[in-house]
Amino acid sequence: MMNMDDVVIHVKGVLERANSPITKKCCIYRVPLLIRQLNQKAYTPKVVSIGPYHHNSHGLRNMERHKVMYCKSFLQRTNTNMESWIKYIAGKEPQIRKCYSDAIQFSSKKLVEIICVDSGFILELFWIAHHYRTYETYLSTPWFENAIFSDLLLLENQLPFFVLNDLFGLSVDDDNTSFIQLTFEYFQHFNKSNLSHNHITCHHFTDLLRTFHLCEREKTTRIFHTWPHIPSVTKLSEAGIRFASIETNCLLNLSFSKRVLKIPKFKMTDNTEMWFRNMVALEQFHYPKEAYITEYALLLQYLVNSGKDVDILVKEGIMENLLGDTDVAAEKTKRLCRNIVLSDFSSDYISLWQDLDALYKSRSLKLKSTLRRDYCRGPWQTAATFSAVILLILAFIQTVCSVWQTT
Repeated sequence: MMNMDDVVIHVKGVLERANSPITKKCCIYRVPLLIRQLNQKAYTPKVVSIGPYHHNSHGLRNMERHKVMYCKSFLQRTNTNMESWIKYIAGKEPQIRKCYSDAIQFSSKKLVEIICVDSGFILELFWIAHHYRTYETYLSTPWFENAIFSDLLLLENQLPFFVLNDLFGLSVDDDNTSFIQLTFEYFQHFNKSNLSHNHITCHHFTDLLRTFHLCEREKTTRIFHTWPHIPSVTKLSEAGIRFASIETNCLLNLSFSKRVLKIPKFKMTDNTEMWFRNMVALEQFHYPKEAYITEYALLLQYLVNSGKDVDILVKEGIMENLLGDTDVAAEKTKRLCRNIVLSDFSSDYISLWQDLDALYKSRSLKLKSTLRRDYCRGPWQTAATFSAVILLILAFIQTVCSVWQTT
């Protein structure tokens, strides 16, 4: 027979122990299975885990001793008392836990250790990059440097920025360089618009990556709208719409006028899909009303459906395909926004989509384009087409004259 008092006590205990991490402070998210299953590697660190989500994962354990070495080096070089770090992290532990969407299973002691070591590793890594120093370890080889750089941008592989900034502030450094400055220098590859670090705030490195791509974009009116229909590059070309590249530092500066869709130049590399997937995942949960990167990725997904679409963009100088294979580039592009939810859009993008669609549906334009494509490809073919038309007209006149003579 079930004892109801024991059941009540048990349920109350479960509810009291529950500590929901979903608060306004939450900024580091687990990517849902429905999204990550399309490309698991895009969200999973290759060589180094940062924070609690991937700590002690298989394949990343060998980096733990290297992280400890970097952390120890930073503390010794800056004459920083480790106890001051531990005391700070322990005091911020509740706030740190609230930054993560999933409940952290590690004990307080273990979490403090993870945050301490991972923070020290990042701070020393950035200091090395700032002073152009290298350690005589295999971490300084180009492959590892690139892999670490990429891992630090993954949404699930983050520490709260305020923790790194505060720990850096507890250290003593002679050159008076701020941590945000070191961060900007380390990720300067993405700062195409030369944004100033003096007026930038971010939650973590993935958030900063998104900020770099926004390029100080002004907020625009958001409108509830169903997902648009945009024909592919090939279909738009067949309808007479032309494409041109724009020399700009911001990928989001698209425009459409006079039958020309202008798109900023962009590179398709091994990491392009990964970077955009993580920014899109961040916008899904943290910026659902300001999903500018998602809109851009959605537009690319519609435009590129095949290798032929990639060929056209490459020919027009819009895409630089460093993958080589056009079909691979198309596959990576056309799945950027699968299983993504987006209910409202920027008014600028809606206008662009509507203008494109309206022109594409124009039958007169389609007819002109078809005639131009099939019968006027070159001067000789154009001359032959006109000659055939003239012969048809003369034949028609001759037939009419013959009818008149017989009557």
